[in-house]
Amino acid sequence: MINRILLIALVFLVKWTVAQQARPNIIFILSDDHTSQAISAYGSKLTETPNIDRIAKEGALFRNNFITNSICGPSRACFLTGRYSHLNGYKLNEKTFDPNQPVFPEKLQAAGYQTAWIGKVHLKPMANGFNYWKVLDSQGDYYNPDFITKDSGRSTAHGYVTDLITEFSLQWLSKRDKQAPFFLVVGEKATHREWLPSLEDLGSFDDKTFPIPENFYDDYSGREAAAKQDMSIDKTMVLKSDLKIHVDYTTMRDYKRMDSAQRKIFAGYYEGKVSREFDSLKLSGRALVEWKYQRYLRDYLATAKSMDRNIGRILQWVDQQGLTNNTIVIYASDQGFYLGEHGWFDKRFMYEESLRTPFVMRYPGHIRPGTVVNGFTLGIDWGPTLLEMAGLARDTGMQGRSFYPLVKQDAKKSTWREAIYYHYYEFPEPHHVYPHFGIRTSRYKLMRFYGGINTWELYDLQQDPQEMKNIYNDPAQSKNIIRLKEQLRREIDHYRDTEAAAILQQ
Repeated sequence: MINRILLIALVFLVKWTVAQQARPNIIFILSDDHTSQAISAYGSKLTETPNIDRIAKEGALFRNNFITNSICGPSRACFLTGRYSHLNGYKLNEKTFDPNQPVFPEKLQAAGYQTAWIGKVHLKPMANGFNYWKVLDSQGDYYNPDFITKDSGRSTAHGYVTDLITEFSLQWLSKRDKQAPFFLVVGEKATHREWLPSLEDLGSFDDKTFPIPENFYDDYSGREAAAKQDMSIDKTMVLKSDLKIHVDYTTMRDYKRMDSAQRKIFAGYYEGKVSREFDSLKLSGRALVEWKYQRYLRDYLATAKSMDRNIGRILQWVDQQGLTNNTIVIYASDQGFYLGEHGWFDKRFMYEESLRTPFVMRYPGHIRPGTVVNGFTLGIDWGPTLLEMAGLARDTGMQGRSFYPLVKQDAKKSTWREAIYYHYYEFPEPHHVYPHFGIRTSRYKLMRFYGGINTWELYDLQQDPQEMKNIYNDPAQSKNIIRLKEQLRREIDHYRDTEAAAILQQ
């Protein structure tokens, strides 16, 4: 009898072990404010991103991946819960996240996955579902940042944040239980404001002059909300903190954290070259604005360069460990970002540059290299997709859906989204972007602004891809507007957004 029980237990253990080994490992690299305009796989002419491009080349590139609330913390909350901000309760940055609500890593955990989040998470308190975490405090710092761990509390790590996040990620991966699958989120700080490059990347783009976007001098005609924002390179971007002109290295937080050797190199570049150049030019008017734009892109892209290099380190580790064929590797950003379009930096608006976010994924043998996905996908879909790829069912409360059928090799043509729904809330600080919601179809975008103004905007994306001409008041659009509003109402009802529903009735 005892032998029979042992045999049954052994068979169960073998089956469980085989099932665990069959489940894919998952590495999800999630950056901050890194936009597709700065990724060469998406056609960028500003820079080269060979390691992000490698993931796309060896897997799939998503051309229409959108965010449901374009701001750091809420975007991550939507990722983890698979639900819109109005249901997960995290509409604004720096608010309290409910850690007791269901998150998809819990299902991975229950299925035997080792789970970890390392780097920036921007949620307080930390979500459930992770065996291990080592995260930055809020936004974190670029140099010598503090990390908070699940078990041992806060400590300062010496070095550059992107390098450190990679080091800690590889350390965790190396110490993991090799008999069980893993799920790791690598939470990058880059490329968040104020865009401090690593020491080795200082000046990487100084020999390059970037083209001014066609709508850089947008006058916001017919777009009241856009006219009243506070996120322009001209008026909002700060010479000292953003562009490092005559920085006070003894009092400003970012620089106080540097050691003397780091500070000497950093100051040698920004004081010895950049600030000196600024002083000598004595710029004003458009010449000053365009100089700021060039400096902004040079710092932003230099900051991104370190991140792409570190993604290469992670890919190399996966290859060296012989894990390539059974590891899903994803690179995505928490939202898009403006690189001078409409004269802006930052995100928030439902316009294309911040609504659309990069997403590339690789899973050899399951996703054909060079796959391009044009279907509309959302940040709330990421969790359900990973659950399906791990052979698990999504939580019934998730509003997102798995887009794995769009990418796997044996996928057949199926119906998918005709429109995506968006809702942004944070106002007035820090950039005075009015709350708004709306839908985007393959051709049109309809938006409703509220919370101090009461305006509608409509764009024909085929005729006006830069979203410069609001055609909402065009009589020729009257029937189209009725149809789009009906479609908007259906999306609002489908996602149970009662606040938006009430505003529509006003």
